[in-house]
Amino acid sequence: MHIWWILATSVIALLYASFNYSSVKKRREGTKEMSEIAHFIREGARTFLSDEAKAVLKTATLVAVVISMVISWHVGVSFILGAIMSMLAAYIGMKSATITNVRVANAARTTGNLTDSLKIAYAGGSVMGLSVAGLAILGLGSVYLVFGKFLGQATDIKIVTNWIGINYIPFAMSISGYALGSSLIAMFNRVGGGIYTKAADMAADLVGKTELNLPEDDPRNPAAIADNVGDNVGDIAGLGSDLLESFVGSIVAAMVLAIYMFPIYQQKADLALVKSMLLFPLSLAASGLIASIIGILFVLNKKGSSEPLHDLDAGLWLSAIITLGFGTMLSYIFFGKFQDLNSFGFRYGWYSPWGAMTVGIIVGMFVGYWAEYYTSDRYHPTQSLCFKSTSGVGLVITSGISLGMRSTFLPIITIVIGILSASYIAGLYGIAIAALGMLSFVAASVSVDSYGPIADNAGGISEMAGLGESVRKITDKLDSVGNTTAAIGKGFAMGSAVLAALSLFASYIFSQLSADAISEIGKMASGSNLLHTIGEKARMFLTDAKTISGVLFGGSLPYLFAAMITDSVTEAAKAMIEEVRRQFEKIPGISEGKGKPDYNRCIAISNRQALKEMKKPSFLALFTPVVVGFLFGPEFVGGLLIGAVVSGSLVAITMANSGGAWDNAKKSLESGKLECGEKGREEHKALVVGDTVGDPLKDAAGPSINILIKIMSIVSIIMASLFVKYHLF
Repeated sequence: MHIWWILATSVIALLYASFNYSSVKKRREGTKEMSEIAHFIREGARTFLSDEAKAVLKTATLVAVVISMVISWHVGVSFILGAIMSMLAAYIGMKSATITNVRVANAARTTGNLTDSLKIAYAGGSVMGLSVAGLAILGLGSVYLVFGKFLGQATDIKIVTNWIGINYIPFAMSISGYALGSSLIAMFNRVGGGIYTKAADMAADLVGKTELNLPEDDPRNPAAIADNVGDNVGDIAGLGSDLLESFVGSIVAAMVLAIYMFPIYQQKADLALVKSMLLFPLSLAASGLIASIIGILFVLNKKGSSEPLHDLDAGLWLSAIITLGFGTMLSYIFFGKFQDLNSFGFRYGWYSPWGAMTVGIIVGMFVGYWAEYYTSDRYHPTQSLCFKSTSGVGLVITSGISLGMRSTFLPIITIVIGILSASYIAGLYGIAIAALGMLSFVAASVSVDSYGPIADNAGGISEMAGLGESVRKITDKLDSVGNTTAAIGKGFAMGSAVLAALSLFASYIFSQLSADAISEIGKMASGSNLLHTIGEKARMFLTDAKTISGVLFGGSLPYLFAAMITDSVTEAAKAMIEEVRRQFEKIPGISEGKGKPDYNRCIAISNRQALKEMKKPSFLALFTPVVVGFLFGPEFVGGLLIGAVVSGSLVAITMANSGGAWDNAKKSLESGKLECGEKGREEHKALVVGDTVGDPLKDAAGPSINILIKIMSIVSIIMASLFVKYHLF
């Protein structure tokens, strides 16, 4: 019964997303010029996503074939389903955003009403939010229904041996395959989309603003359309796949942990408890989806305020509170009938999963607040950065870097407190549930995140269509809020990535121990002896020289990964900058607005460079655990995961907050909110340079690190038994 309710919830969310899409599409696009610009953006985004899908298809097919051969066919099928759901989320979100942007601009033009424009942008963003959560749950629920229930993998959890002598637990591999499929697409979409959007953004700013003193999104700038296309392929399609991957990763982390605990604890647990531990994360995710629908309806129907961020925050808080209420009921339904829960670390009985979920939601809200504090122009850090521009670009850069580094401390302290609290309340399973708690209302948070790029595009269309200062004032205010909400969303994603990765690491350890202990499980006189043996093996694992070496190696990977993406962005931006300069030199009258720029050429450059450059960092994430696992064995890979989580979380937070602060400091000067300089003067140019430095960090390299951490964890779990049996050293 439970799984059918979960699947029904996902279908309801997708139907509501379809309704919101239709309601937005019914609105008018505006003038002929606005429609033409929107068409350029829409076609550019569609072309890139189509070309990217073709490029990714080869890699996805190869991975599916390999894991089907070395593990089992059901893992390959689940992998393909995860990839399809992730790509669908990206496509639906991009489709919605590219029909919403021009309608937001037209609402600002015809009504002059901030609230009306906000609600259209949010409705368009909600299509992405509801699709991300709905598709994630629909796919994972289908895996549970087909492989778990119909094929009996969840009703008979056991370790089996495949045709090449590899030990594994079938259902753990099935849901891990689904997570890997969504992670792979998320990696390509986030990296490829990030390279695309930031190359165009950097070229448009460096040539347009600093060299030619052109306004933001000036129609004379050949890179302007490519910049707006990039918002959709990077901050919409990439974001959607990213958050779907994070959401799926958090659910799967809890489910895989429950599965791997059963063969070890089976003398103390019955299968009914394991089923509850498997279905609780899926049910919690479904209840969070219902809460998000209520929160979205609240925002779209409430009376608007003069501060858009307050309206969006109200929807998030309402979704979180309702999710907490649902979580209480679900915790009792799934765990209230069991007596001996202390053996699994449930210190407070059936309350424990609810308590862990509550910890996750609270930690997520605080992590989001810290991101807002360090990036919003309402607070001291970004305000101070804006005024540093009076002393030149050097201080803007160094102060922004310092701000990003400092901004890691409070979020990490918050996450540490969350880990310790969740572990105290409900053990390792509690940590996984806390990660899911952070993202349980992901449909509401992604709706807010997607709103930002839509508002940014609306501003670009307004400028390029010459709609006037009053319209641009409305879209700029919406866009400024969007930068802050994007930083908050990245904070949520990073926090959940750390907690989920920790749970996945525990599952990785258990997978090694399960394989080693197959012959012991039936021999041990009591469960306590087995647990003692396992504890000793775990301590030896964590003090092994290979593990320590792996920690150092893994700690370096996020830096190498981020450097590769940043270099890719700068290479693509270089090609774009040269093209923009060429057009200003060769096309007569372009500077005076009499000649028409060749927008398509810039779009083609971004498209080509992004597809070319996205492969290397994506392959690094996918194949590094496999290569070092076959070379040095499971201990080295375990250390790699630890090192990557530690350094990756710090690097990602630094990049996101430095970039967000630079961006909002620039926008505060441009809007006149902070009187730290004037457009076109040296203070403005200093902040533009700072924003340009931050662009590839906050929108390309930083967000991709979240996926790096989880994709390596999932690959390691799937390949763990192979590493045990086959390694050189």
